[in-house]
Amino acid sequence: MLSHAGVWAAIDALAAQYSLSASGLAKRAGLDSTAFNKSKRFSADGRPRWPSTESLAKIMTATGATLEEFSELIGTPRSYRYRSAPSVAEVPLIGFAQAGGGGFFDDAGFPVGQGWDSVSVPGKVGEAAYALQVQGDSMLPLYKDGDILIVDPEISTHRGDRVVVKTTAGEVMTKMLARRTATHIELHSLNPEHPLRRYKLAEVSWIARVIWASQ
Repeated sequence: MLSHAGVWAAIDALAAQYSLSASGLAKRAGLDSTAFNKSKRFSADGRPRWPSTESLAKIMTATGATLEEFSELIGTPRSYRYRSAPSVAEVPLIGFAQAGGGGFFDDAGFPVGQGWDSVSVPGKVGEAAYALQVQGDSMLPLYKDGDILIVDPEISTHRGDRVVVKTTAGEVMTKMLARRTATHIELHSLNPEHPLRRYKLAEVSWIARVIWASQ
């Protein structure tokens, strides 16, 4: 059951997971920095104010959190959320040009070899996670050129997930998974100037979910 206190506590917990204050989360989402201040959570006469669905959508977009993940935070006791606040993890950083080259990944999308640069990210990530740097504008306004994406090939992908895909032709791209059937996948770009892409599964080397973005 949704409660006023639970929704606001979930916003605070989401901010903490990304080492942000409530104000920092609001700014990252493109909102006024005071949007989530304690003083904004009640009106002058003491009535509770709820965050708008638009502001919730923006903070989930900014952090890459799914609605399911945010809903889990609403139902998690405050003490547990902050006991499990993230530490800093180091993951290998791979350029998109390297990702498209032969010999850098196995057939499942796991990086192979050594000598990669590394990047620090907040929170615990799987041992298979790695970082890719965005190139181009096909994921604007969600991701811009130069953003760092953390990818985990061990996590299953679902419709609506942000994903990194490598084709058998060697192209590597960041898209949103629009549809997946037994024979094809459809990939959506948030930038309307880039068309929907459709591939046979035989044309896809691997697909991995984006779990975090540094923006």
